[in-house]
Amino acid sequence: MQVRRQTRDPEATRRRILAAARHEFAKYGLAGARIDRIATRARSNKRMLYHYFGDKEELYGRTLEDTYTAFREAEAELHIENDEPVTAMRRLVTFTWEYYIAHPEFIALVSTENALKARFIKARSSMDKINKPFVARMRTLLARGVEAGLYRRDIDAVQLLITIAGVGYHYLTNSHTGTIVYGRDMMAAQALKERLRFNIQTILRTVLTPKALLDGE
Repeated sequence: MQVRRQTRDPEATRRRILAAARHEFAKYGLAGARIDRIATRARSNKRMLYHYFGDKEELYGRTLEDTYTAFREAEAELHIENDEPVTAMRRLVTFTWEYYIAHPEFIALVSTENALKARFIKARSSMDKINKPFVARMRTLLARGVEAGLYRRDIDAVQLLITIAGVGYHYLTNSHTGTIVYGRDMMAAQALKERLRFNIQTILRTVLTPKALLDGE
């Protein structure tokens, strides 16, 4: 009887390990993560994990890089730099909010890395390449909005991007305490819909000229 040998696929193995690592680091942080759990979840073994990624810290750094890359690539698919300015801003705010909800591991990993004072993303040269186009696209969109007479001229692209991230990030990272403090279920479906509508209105009121705001009412 001929035994079929399993074909090795190094790239598929690396993807499985990174996916398992994303789950582990998001749940337990860097200190609490365990290599054996990552290997088991990835249907691999510790030897292969060390072969591809060296050690736990390198795997954590690669996981961050992979997670940021996935977010930026999905965001780039919006092509906000080419869309009608008001529509583009609505789509970007909506995308950011919905991505955070669909990928809670992204929020968890960003929070962990901030607690570590950005030690690992600071050390990865690729992060600059990943994030620079993100800022450039916003600058292009703002310039087009100003040219169309829709956007204010004094909007700083970086400040705006921080605000778009912040109105979603803060809500979600503080949803448990917020539910107690404000006396409402912050993660209920209706509450999430209302929050998205508020986020969109907040950003549009920030960037639109008074005339554009009036025309949109």
